[in-house]
Amino acid sequence: MDLALDSILRWCRASQSELGFQIGAAILCGAIVGFERQLRGKAIGIRTSILICLATQVFIRLSAELAVTGAVYDPTRVMGQIVTGVGFLGAGVIISKGGSVTGVTSAAVVWILAAIGSTIGLGRAFEALALSIIVVFVLIGVRKFEQIFKHLRGGSYEPDLIDSESE
Repeated sequence: MDLALDSILRWCRASQSELGFQIGAAILCGAIVGFERQLRGKAIGIRTSILICLATQVFIRLSAELAVTGAVYDPTRVMGQIVTGVGFLGAGVIISKGGSVTGVTSAAVVWILAAIGSTIGLGRAFEALALSIIVVFVLIGVRKFEQIFKHLRGGSYEPDLIDSESE
């Protein structure tokens, strides 16, 4: 069993730069984060999360490959443009109405999904997987702490109110 796992890990490390492996990693990482968002009924669900990871991975991979060809391309400019573009995408999720702001967490999720996709595009799929798991932990785990703090402040636990405030 240990030999089989070792063989799989060696194959994965050797394949990390291959496009198919990166596409699969982007789909998996986007789905991991998107699944949590989908369960909560948020604007950024599974499909959107996968597409953000996948698109970012492709842009980063293409820019890195252009830089290797010796052409006059600066791959860091592509990354900078992704950060800017994804910032605009995230801003579209934020809504201000009647003195309350919603969608900030979803906007942050859009940004971290682009970071995860960028990590994959740079050939670091295992780090991207770890980031995806950390993001889900933050989204679920920190919500529990927020509920505890609200209770300690003397507020009552109202799941719908807490869900809309933290988003």
